[in-house]
Amino acid sequence: MTAELVRGQNHPLDRTRVEIRVTAGAAVMAGVALGDEQGRLAGAESVAHPGAPRRTGIEVPRQAAAEHRIAVDLDALPGAVHRVSVLLALPTGTGAPTSFGTSSAPSVTVTGLDGTGIARYTVTGLGAESAVVAVELYRRQGAWKVRAVGQGYADGLTAMLRDQGLPQAAELAAEIEEAISRGQARAVPSPAPVAASRSERPAAGPAAADRPAPAHPPASDGPAPSGTGPGTGVGTGIGTGPGTGAETGPDTDGAPPAPTPAPVGGGRVDYRHPKRRSTPAAAGPAPTAPATVSPGSPETPAGPPQPVAGDAAGWSMEERLYNQVWGMFEDLARSVAAYRSASGFAESRLEQELDQALSDPRNRLGTAADAARATARDKHAALVAQARAALDRDLAQLAAESAVVEPALPPAFARWDNPVWQGYHVPLERPMALRLGDLHLPEVLDLRIPMLVRLPLERGLWIDSGPDAYALSAGHDPGRDIARRELGSALTDGPPDEAELRRLAMETAVAIAARLLASHPAGDFAVQVIDPGGTAAPALAPLVESGALPAAPVPGPQGVTAVLETLTRRVELVQMAVRHRAADSLPPDLDPADQLLIVHDFPHGFDDRALTRLRYLADEGPAVGVHLMMVADRARTRDYGPVLDPLWRSLLRITPVPDAHLADPWVGHAWTYEPSLVPKGSQVVRQVLSRLTAARRAS
Repeated sequence: MTAELVRGQNHPLDRTRVEIRVTAGAAVMAGVALGDEQGRLAGAESVAHPGAPRRTGIEVPRQAAAEHRIAVDLDALPGAVHRVSVLLALPTGTGAPTSFGTSSAPSVTVTGLDGTGIARYTVTGLGAESAVVAVELYRRQGAWKVRAVGQGYADGLTAMLRDQGLPQAAELAAEIEEAISRGQARAVPSPAPVAASRSERPAAGPAAADRPAPAHPPASDGPAPSGTGPGTGVGTGIGTGPGTGAETGPDTDGAPPAPTPAPVGGGRVDYRHPKRRSTPAAAGPAPTAPATVSPGSPETPAGPPQPVAGDAAGWSMEERLYNQVWGMFEDLARSVAAYRSASGFAESRLEQELDQALSDPRNRLGTAADAARATARDKHAALVAQARAALDRDLAQLAAESAVVEPALPPAFARWDNPVWQGYHVPLERPMALRLGDLHLPEVLDLRIPMLVRLPLERGLWIDSGPDAYALSAGHDPGRDIARRELGSALTDGPPDEAELRRLAMETAVAIAARLLASHPAGDFAVQVIDPGGTAAPALAPLVESGALPAAPVPGPQGVTAVLETLTRRVELVQMAVRHRAADSLPPDLDPADQLLIVHDFPHGFDDRALTRLRYLADEGPAVGVHLMMVADRARTRDYGPVLDPLWRSLLRITPVPDAHLADPWVGHAWTYEPSLVPKGSQVVRQVLSRLTAARRAS
């Protein structure tokens, strides 16, 4: 059965040699872009288009037409290709439509070589766009999937190619337009309704069985009839099975075709060319190619391939795991987007059918009205169930992948309860990223995606310790039920307890600081703390007792001034050394390690001069290795007016309790962030920091 996709939804491919059939309401150009794991193209040679229709594993039509067939052999693609994007664009010229909104929506169907439909996507919602990325085939853990994209471009082919990462997009677009203009005379016109002639109308008797089949039968939900077997159609095959290409089949040996015998009994004469018959002489079922599994492949006929940790692009295992986590992040975002879109469609369809059934006052009562309501609700339930089944299928794969990826994460990416911390060794190289916490969506509360940020930090962090931000959404996040069991009284149905929030905020800051220290080589990272009120001593105990923090912070304005002066001097000296290329001229008392400044209980103890220095560190510090982490309640800074607004905007806000305030870059879901805190009663932070301090003293 052909899967009907909505925008953002994906569907697994059970074969690697497929055909992509495009149907549009006007003549369109069809092309294919071959991208890497991030979708980037190596150059113009990565695009198959009418001017260069053949690439390794791909062949596209040479002209604009209302119907296309694109041959794809995924096994023949280069190993660096992870995404195969199908591009559609309207050709320029007199009389041609200027946007997709003026004609019927294009439809893309992925089929097998025998015509069996796998997935179909109708690109709806287009208006002024004249180019669109319709679908993409992408590789995840050695298995291929098809995803409905539907990304349109009002600025046309050039904008679409430029968005694919091609710097020479304008030149390639001009080359494609020239190739289309050369073949415009051969373009297939858009289909128009034509009245059936007498000979085409249904007829009874044996004459109906002799009627020729259409030359290009549409993709079906099941195996194709005998008329679509070997030897069918003109095709654009690249070795896509017997008879699908323009070459002579192996059974002909280049010999001229046998003459067609004349009909007996005055029947109709078939004037079609023998090589272009849509129905072979010997009708029979199309042979099914046996599924081939390469040796050592994790794919099995029983289901999708087993997930493997590190199954992503990258030079090192750390980079591969990082890319794999981001791949899981994107897959979950798009799967949930498809589910929400399908559910919304089901709701709107239910409302329309109910309104239609009840629009006539005479049908509002009685058994007919009840039957109409029941039918509409049954359709709604079936659509929602189908969407949920697709989501559950994707979630099962992601959960299985998470189960193997999570234990394989390095310390910088791992949770504090991961066994990797028990065998901790001081690293010799800096990490490429850091785990700040976990992200999840309300549709699936038990699947957590690690929130990884690249290092060095380009922005400072702000841990919001104010209760006002959580009071409005306290009763609307289903994830709070799970977090409530873990965080206790800090998370209630009403406004959270302010003192408990401040304690959790500081514990979150210490957990992140400890992770940063443990993820860097000994002596490459240091922590400094500003705590004017001295209230953070219990949370800072692991840092002070292990020696990672040389001494407890000095309370009062004197401590604020001393720390800010030291770090401001460091930023200025390093900036001058970098500007004049005189790194060897730095004073010997300057600590070369990157610095993390934790500011607690802000703005207590800060005067105007201290505020100016803090803003200077937030703006200039990250470029020279000085990073800022604020633990503060923004409501306490209202007296300063808009002066501190640039400071808050420059920081990445995270929370000490689960809160839905972060958005993904693909579909914009509101993700619930949950901090990665140390389990209660665990001594893992003290043990790790003690080993780090011993290694630093030994060096």
